[in-house]
Order: sequence, then structure tokens, then C-alpha cells
Amino acid sequence: MRNMIAYCGLDCGKCDAYLATINDDQALREKTAKLWAELNNAPILPEHINCEGCRVDGAKTVFCDSLCGIRQCALKKDVETCGDCPDMESCQTVGEIILNNPDALKNLRG
Repeated sequence: MRNMIAYCGLDCGKCDAYLATINDDQALREKTAKLWAELNNAPILPEHINCEGCRVDGAKTVFCDSLCGIRQCALKKDVETCGDCPDMESCQTVGEIILNNPDALKNLRG
């Protein structure tokens, strides 16, 4: 579903926070919180792992809701995804995602 592609091009449908939310999977919430806390050196708890996708109404992780610069920029520019932004090719904000995830770029162009 196209609206499950995040502003940055990542597929929300493959995100562990999304999967834990839609499946009400507490074990996956705990596993994801532990991993994300280690990766981000931040106090991320299982109750923080609830997200229904960054472009749809509903629950979002704290990062996706208010800390993600990509989401904030896309909302400000009123674009469906970064793929609709004329500055995408030179954008440093989404550039790191695209560099590290070739599927994100395919999703943005697709």
C-alpha cells in the first residue's frame, strides 16, 4: 500500500514498531525497544514501540512523530513523500537514508 511508504522511502510495513503495533506483539516490542535503545544510546522502552505508519493517522513512535527531520520537512513542504520534492536529489536530510537503503530510493521513485 503506497501510504505505508514513509516520507523518507522506508517501508513502514516492514518496520518492527509497525509490526509489533498491528500484531499487538509484546515480545517484538521488547526486542525492538532493546535494540533501538542500544543503537541510539537512548532510554527506549517497550511502551514507546507503537506506530501505525508516519503518513497515516494513528500512533507513532516519539521519533517518528516529533523528532524525525525528514517527516517535519515533508509536512512543512506539503509533499506526499520526499520523492515528490524537487530538492530530493541534493537533500542531505533524506540523503543518508537513500545512501544506506537502496529500496528507499526505489520506493520514492516508484
